[in-house]
Amino acid sequence: MGSQKIAFFLESLEVGGAENVNLKLAGGFVDLGLQVDLVLVRARGSLLAKVPRGVKIVDLGTSLNASLPALAGYMRREKPAAMISALELANLIALVANKITGSRVRVVVQMTTTMSKIKRSVLKKRFYRALVSRIYPWASGIVSSSRGVADDFTRYTGIPANRVTTIYNPVITDYLLEQAKEAVGHPFFQRGQPPVIVALGRLTAAKDYPTLLRAYALVRKERSSRLMIIGEGEERSSLERLAAELGVEKNVAMPGFVENPFAILGKSAVYVLSSAWEGLPSTLIEALACGCQVVSTDCPHGPAEILAGGKYGCLVSVGDAVAMSAAILNVLDGYRCKPVPPAWLDQFKIDKVCHRYLDVLGVKDLVPWELP
Repeated sequence: MGSQKIAFFLESLEVGGAENVNLKLAGGFVDLGLQVDLVLVRARGSLLAKVPRGVKIVDLGTSLNASLPALAGYMRREKPAAMISALELANLIALVANKITGSRVRVVVQMTTTMSKIKRSVLKKRFYRALVSRIYPWASGIVSSSRGVADDFTRYTGIPANRVTTIYNPVITDYLLEQAKEAVGHPFFQRGQPPVIVALGRLTAAKDYPTLLRAYALVRKERSSRLMIIGEGEERSSLERLAAELGVEKNVAMPGFVENPFAILGKSAVYVLSSAWEGLPSTLIEALACGCQVVSTDCPHGPAEILAGGKYGCLVSVGDAVAMSAAILNVLDGYRCKPVPPAWLDQFKIDKVCHRYLDVLGVKDLVPWELP
């Protein structure tokens, strides 16, 4: 049968959406009885502690820009049956490494964000678009995290739409549902405190937290409430300054990385996604799974797909603080969207997603028992 091994290729395990997604996939494959290697350019990052049991870490001990020879060496030595890579430069390196080794590894590359929105100079944009258009067709499969990301990718690169498969991220796990039941020790959640509005994600420009802060300032004029933004990133200082300018800093908490955000989602009045763009916002799915009411921008791409066009949560225009504040106030005043059917959430569950990846990887025969 050849190699029994599936490999994942990532730069590191710093906190990020792609890293979380692939750790879940790796754990799901181990549960199916597969051998899994997690090949890291450098084995570092806070998510190292969350590598599932049974997943072998392979540390190339280099930098991403210099990782091509090391990855090619791994492929020659270990000959995995298939490899999944994530994020643009890592994808290109994985495909080139596979090409120069002449190996028969089935490399599947993931697209987790809107490629045309990546901020680069005009020259760099042209260079990377040319590289992707030329090299991504070498992949055995190209997986997008949402239909919107897939549409943007095909328009941007000219690669035919039939080369791209959309598979939603494996967001909902038994672990998430158990964690959501845990108590929250933060003062905002003590008995008798005002309702909490929560946001979750890196403090970065794509998340457009300034619009959320402006919306919250409008909400505070109407209703006593608190805002918690969970995450860390380069925008922290500017967001703290804006909160002070708006006069809401005493009612806004930015605790950074939180070990169990799901308990907070399960006990908040409303979850708000304020993003200017996304790939597939996992936090929106997590909020739904935790039973939280949601307000989201109708940004490219993902929210409209997740919320069925607004059926399961309120969609507002990107950058519209007034509309966002009105939607939040509606929820605080008791408005409820249609309950999310369990069948709708199934498409984001780990077992369903793993089976779809096995199809794209072409390695279902490696699973030691018959799949449903």
